[in-house]
Amino acid sequence: MDGHCHVEPTRKSPTEEELHATATVLLAIEGMGCENCARRVQNSLLNVYGVVGADIALGLGIGKVFFNPRLVDTASLTGAVERAGGDGRHEYRARVIS
Repeated sequence: MDGHCHVEPTRKSPTEEELHATATVLLAIEGMGCENCARRVQNSLLNVYGVVGADIALGLGIGKVFFNPRLVDTASLTGAVERAGGDGRHEYRARVIS
């Protein structure tokens, strides 16, 4: 990990609409190599409207995402993981595992 990788965590205050109905999904995430990678993926997920929270387990390569299925679908969640990379140095992939 070098100094150019540092990522500040996103703090999210979900709206009432986002909190109205929540579900949980587990994502298998590939491509993370350090805590900053995990934070980058988490931040990208939290920036999706409808996501209430996200916990990323770097060592397991698993993300647990809490979201409102009326506002966002799992394809959007896996897309957010992929968009967390794309800077030419990081590339992430995700698939739903439950």
